[in-house]
Amino acid sequence: MREIVINKNEKQLDIILLENGNVIEKYKENNAQNRIEGNIYLGKVQNVLPGMQAAFIDIGEEKNTFIHLKDVLPKVDETKHDIKDILKEKNIKEIVKPGMKIIVQVKRDATNKKGARVSTHISLPSRFAVLMPNADFITISQKIEDEKEKLRLTKIVKETLPKGYGAIIRTAAYKKQDEQIKEDLIKTVEKWETIKKDAEKIQEENKPQILYESLDLIQKFLLDVIDQQIEKITVNDKQILNKVEKFTKEVIDKKINIECIENTNLLSTYDIDKQLEKIANRKVWLKCGGFITIDYTEALTAIDVNSGKYVGTKDLEQTVFTVNKEASIEIAKQLRLRDIGGMIIIDYIDMQKKENKQKIVEILEENLKKDRSKTQVIGFTKLNLLEMTRKHMFSNE
Repeated sequence: MREIVINKNEKQLDIILLENGNVIEKYKENNAQNRIEGNIYLGKVQNVLPGMQAAFIDIGEEKNTFIHLKDVLPKVDETKHDIKDILKEKNIKEIVKPGMKIIVQVKRDATNKKGARVSTHISLPSRFAVLMPNADFITISQKIEDEKEKLRLTKIVKETLPKGYGAIIRTAAYKKQDEQIKEDLIKTVEKWETIKKDAEKIQEENKPQILYESLDLIQKFLLDVIDQQIEKITVNDKQILNKVEKFTKEVIDKKINIECIENTNLLSTYDIDKQLEKIANRKVWLKCGGFITIDYTEALTAIDVNSGKYVGTKDLEQTVFTVNKEASIEIAKQLRLRDIGGMIIIDYIDMQKKENKQKIVEILEENLKKDRSKTQVIGFTKLNLLEMTRKHMFSNE
């Protein structure tokens, strides 16, 4: 059974995805935090930095935002084009000028040290797709592996989208009816056309303005998981109840059991707080007696695998493989639980046999299929470190 628990207190909002009572995803948001990620603005170029191939854009927030050359150039399918070669041929000062007004979308929220990062590559998420205006390619979620279904979905999108639009087909589109997907796409195209018209109306005004306010954390989460056999949603706040009821009614065509238990700490009621305490630990024990440690740095996340209490059999290679196998399953689980993003380096216990290394990669990849986020396993380096990447679902800060 899968269910969602949304708990709000004076300081923060917690969103928990449970499977048979176990936490499999968790996200939190500080109530005082001003999130603008996903918002679309008519911004104004303040100054151009040719040496960095970047520019600062005023969108009306406290800090100017940052845009890189690759986010100004037309979006390309990076699986078919080498973006580095394209960037070598361009100079940002020839494309954007101080005072120029451009439509941008916030791709990363501001931090204490840096302003937000923006892009001209607009993406509008809907239930079945992510619309990409001014793009000319269609990609499909890596979670959809059925080739026949891929062809069907691509055909629907090509037939529905006007020229000059691209899309990423989401996992939720799998096996859905043609008309459902078409209606979803048409509504999103209409939304973008409205945004463009609003931008044209205010072009002459001298100050940057917001054109589109993104979904909040609850709405983004529901949009992503609502098609994943969710049986129940429990909240502890009446306003959140109204929001969830309204959103689920508008987005999906099936009834979900939604319950509100006001003035209650749902994290304690559902025994979630104890699970969250364990998730925060640096050390995670494995069933065999080994353990992994997870350390965060600004550049990457380092995960170390240790044999711990496990002594195994007389065969050292098999002992090491057993620990590494359990570690791979747990690592895939922890990446999702903690929403770890960016570059990830895994220091497995050294294995001598190449076939065992390959098996570990396959076990890790198989368990990562349960993750909604985009992951990529690069493989083992010459130093026997496994490299991989994962995209953040949402920021937990």
